[in-house]
Amino acid sequence: MKTLSNPIYPVIWQDNHVVLIDQTRLPGEHSTVNINRSQDMAEAITTMIVRGAPAIGVAAGYGMYLGAREIDTRNREEFLTQLDAIAKMLGETRPTAVNLFWAISRMLKTAQESTGTVAEIKATLLETAKAIQQEDLNTCQAIGDHGLSVLPDKPQSTILTHCNAGSLATAGYGTALGVVRSAWREEKLQRVYADETRPRLQGAKLTAWECVQEGIPVTVITDSMSAHCMREGKIDLVVVGADRIAANGDTANKIGTYSLAIIAQAHNVPFYVAAPFSTIDFALSDGSQIPIEERNVTEIRQIGKTSLCPDGAEFYNPAFDVTPADLIAGIITEKGVIKPHLLANSK
Repeated sequence: MKTLSNPIYPVIWQDNHVVLIDQTRLPGEHSTVNINRSQDMAEAITTMIVRGAPAIGVAAGYGMYLGAREIDTRNREEFLTQLDAIAKMLGETRPTAVNLFWAISRMLKTAQESTGTVAEIKATLLETAKAIQQEDLNTCQAIGDHGLSVLPDKPQSTILTHCNAGSLATAGYGTALGVVRSAWREEKLQRVYADETRPRLQGAKLTAWECVQEGIPVTVITDSMSAHCMREGKIDLVVVGADRIAANGDTANKIGTYSLAIIAQAHNVPFYVAAPFSTIDFALSDGSQIPIEERNVTEIRQIGKTSLCPDGAEFYNPAFDVTPADLIAGIITEKGVIKPHLLANSK
């Protein structure tokens, strides 16, 4: 058994404010941003300083507390009204990530059900935000360990992943990379293949960075190389994260996940989703109801200040796609590995 290195925490409550790893600057610069206001947290989520559905949920929990702290009233009803407005502002930042709305709803419910003074409610909200963070960390470690059961029956395996579903995308440890970490700890992992994940390159920048920090062998490939790698027998299984899962198992994840699942099926490579149970949105019957965020076209048109395309070209930049449940071998949660068609029975 290997010893894992020091964990990476993208969201930290420290000295009465939030410290975020600025993921837009990785891997070239490991820097942090201090967040003291709810508006600043909303901006950090929108600009992807913090990203990944579980991490966004943790950040939103703290964002709700920061907003509550800014409310200057002792009147309970007035406080709750203003807190609703803060919840709406935070909820408009990333429409696809269900953990965002789950965390906001939990914080609102906590405020509504709390008794005592407004000051006491604020204190309870901070403790709830801390609890959301710790619960997600525990959840990811459980997901990683449950993921060991899907590894093929061989001494060591190779795992292909897409985007970043690691410590940076969660409270720590990761979902898809949580499976990777647990496999590495148990000496059952040979190598990770990381899709670069255009257009923001989260795989090349963030997943590869996390693996390098931990000493996990990682090979970065372009998004168009996965079929070739599978045909050559380089990939044993695919494990990806999720931003929202419908009740039937259809899963929204970073754009390019759907095509990767089709390629995996064509090559008889098992395709798994790793995500907290809170990512399942039982209010949505299937993936057609999942809202898909569209981001600024500059993400496609240029890298940094370098233009990639001719003037006059048009662009389409959906940030996510939906993988149908019938392409997914199983959903790895903290409760275990669940077949997509059995999700409704696992509430």
